[in-house]
Amino acid sequence: MSLNDTPSGERLHIAFFGRRNAGKSSLVNAVTGQELSVVSDIKGTTTDPVYKAMELLPLGPVEIIDTPGFDDEGKLGELRVKKTRMILAKTDIAVLAADITKGLGECEKELTALFTEREIPYIIAYNKSDLSEKKINSENEITVSAKNKTNINALKEKIAAMVKVNGEKRRIIGDLLSPEDTVVLVTPIDAAAPKGRMILPQVQTLRDILDADAMAVFAKEFQLEAALKKLSSPPKMVVTDSQAFGMVSRIVPESVPLTSFSILMARYKGFLETAVKGAAAVKNLKSGDKILISEGCTHHRQCGDIGSIKLPKLLKKHTGREFEIVLSSGRDFPEELSGFSLIIHCGGCMLNEREMLYRKNSAEAQGVPFTNYGIALAMFNGILKRSLGIFPDLAALVD
Repeated sequence: MSLNDTPSGERLHIAFFGRRNAGKSSLVNAVTGQELSVVSDIKGTTTDPVYKAMELLPLGPVEIIDTPGFDDEGKLGELRVKKTRMILAKTDIAVLAADITKGLGECEKELTALFTEREIPYIIAYNKSDLSEKKINSENEITVSAKNKTNINALKEKIAAMVKVNGEKRRIIGDLLSPEDTVVLVTPIDAAAPKGRMILPQVQTLRDILDADAMAVFAKEFQLEAALKKLSSPPKMVVTDSQAFGMVSRIVPESVPLTSFSILMARYKGFLETAVKGAAAVKNLKSGDKILISEGCTHHRQCGDIGSIKLPKLLKKHTGREFEIVLSSGRDFPEELSGFSLIIHCGGCMLNEREMLYRKNSAEAQGVPFTNYGIALAMFNGILKRSLGIFPDLAALVD
């Protein structure tokens, strides 16, 4: 990903579904204008989801996903279908590729039922129109030919028309600021920090501050005290990496609002209230309970890793109990959650809003408390109520 690329979590996810040999991969290639997927007359050529981040006019930055055939068979086929079902969690718009010469069968009907159940807007693209003169009249259907590139632009426009405009976009921090406000961003640089760049939540928060015509000051945690003294007046707020909560809270005066990047990201992704309520479950945990610690991205875990090392240690120290810790990362979020007593998730900066809410909703549906790194770390440091001070209604939920 180049420096100017839109992060995956901020892209519209458009997934192509269908049975084997419906021309799904050919349609993906025609829409993207690239040989993104391998095309063959052999059934089941696409064995794993294929992802492509790109600019797709007139939509802008999108993530295109080509999925395995939904009618695949055998043990391997069942695994491929399971992977396809997982893609539904992140799909903003679905394109169902159907063979116009065969019409809609049970496979297509099952897929459209899943789209409806998940409230995913979808289009049925009847492919191979070069082999049939069949006409369609439905608003969410279109005839296309991947082979002859017929109606491909019309399909793109149809997809673009399905993008809902829900008023002003949710903000990370900009709606809490006024022009000329100063925000201090505490950004520790440790062994886990990416070389030569900032982590995504820090970059996104900075951009939103600038979009609000406010100003940002960056400091490492051990520079914070000096940075505050250099300011002619107190900052509007201090935002810290959650791992530095303890040290930072001792330095920042009580009169200055303090929160974390992780808490702001949970709000941005739409699950902050759930995370605050979920944290209350920590006091009810029993020794031997199974805890899921989940990250939306994949990275090499290092000594001192927050998910695998720091959070389990702090959880044990805070409760005085031993737990069974299960780790997940990237796309490997478990479907079956009922065996867990608590889920602690990252801020979800690499996941789109739909997938983050799917994970939160799955936990709620299965009766499992769901919180996130920032909320948990604030609680372990005894400053949860303070870290939510910029959101009074949520701070009131904390005992």
